[in-house]
Amino acid sequence: MLSRKGKLMKFTKIATPDQIKRDWIVVDATDKTFGRMITEVASILRGKNKPYFTPNVDCGDYVVIVNAGKAKFNGANKMENKQYHTHSGYFGSVKTEKLEQLFQTNPEKLYRLATRGMLPKTKLGKEMLKKLKVYASAEHPHSAQVNK
Repeated sequence: MLSRKGKLMKFTKIATPDQIKRDWIVVDATDKTFGRMITEVASILRGKNKPYFTPNVDCGDYVVIVNAGKAKFNGANKMENKQYHTHSGYFGSVKTEKLEQLFQTNPEKLYRLATRGMLPKTKLGKEMLKKLKVYASAEHPHSAQVNK
């Protein structure tokens, strides 16, 4: 197609859902910084590492995080000071949980909460979050899907 000035215009190719190829990526959280790892995971879930990234299409891959309880946190007193709040909407229903307690009891929930905050707040973001699988140990049931 030609522009008004007679020059050839190039168009960006937009991916459609049937053209997307999904891979399974395993991330080992052992001795990795929690926040830096989660940003990489969110980027992979969104599909920003693909050459055909399209913002309104779910282009991302499946991500399996193993050894979730062995990640490390930077920051002085972050484990004691950072808190996660939940509220059902009723009076007096605010529940608070410290990062340290959440990390020890349910690291899967912690990873899901942190990743959810970095994804779009739409139906598309909820679909992307479903592709995140987190396991506290090195064992996971997705070994058949993972390409070695």
